[in-house]
Amino acid sequence: MKVFVVGANGQIGQQVVEKLHKSEQHEPVAMVRKEEQAQKFRKDGVEAVVADLEGTVDEIAEAAKGCDAVVFTAGSGGSTGPDKTLLIDLDGAVKTVEAAGKAGIGRFIQVSAIQAHNRKNWSEKIRHYFAAKHYADRELMKSGLNYTIIRPGGLLNEPGTGKVKAAENLERASIPREDVASTIVAALDEEKTYEKGFDLISGDMTPEEALKQL
Repeated sequence: MKVFVVGANGQIGQQVVEKLHKSEQHEPVAMVRKEEQAQKFRKDGVEAVVADLEGTVDEIAEAAKGCDAVVFTAGSGGSTGPDKTLLIDLDGAVKTVEAAGKAGIGRFIQVSAIQAHNRKNWSEKIRHYFAAKHYADRELMKSGLNYTIIRPGGLLNEPGTGKVKAAENLERASIPREDVASTIVAALDEEKTYEKGFDLISGDMTPEEALKQL
């Protein structure tokens, strides 16, 4: 499967690209905003395209042409203001959903945030972030695409444990970014994740085992 990774230069995105590149089943296409970022991926033998989530739907669709699936891992980051959260985490995600439809891509995996589907459990400090994720997820669910929405807990930079817990509703907890990336890759072909959203934290099952129990 040829997988279009949006946000490929981000912390989760880079690990998704690396895992796909090492996989025998999948081939990544890294979408980045800058040519120098694309060159870095190409030096590692990874196909890369330059496109901007603040650009047009047609530009994103053109960049994704020929791919079989989309993984949306992009985010504005904690150092930007609410305006960028709206433009990237919400509108950028919705544009990518629309672009996937235009490019004839049916499979779409989106990285959201734990409990984004439950307003009562949103963090007061970053309600705008949860609102962006909530409505981006809702638009994906209405799109007609074969979606999976992964809602990870607090993201850690430490090495992955290889063990996760996945369910529709989980208490807030943390998870290494590497384990989120592993779960994304495992979800691509796992039918139990089709047209579903779930919370994801560290646990005691491999991603493959956890996803089969959804």
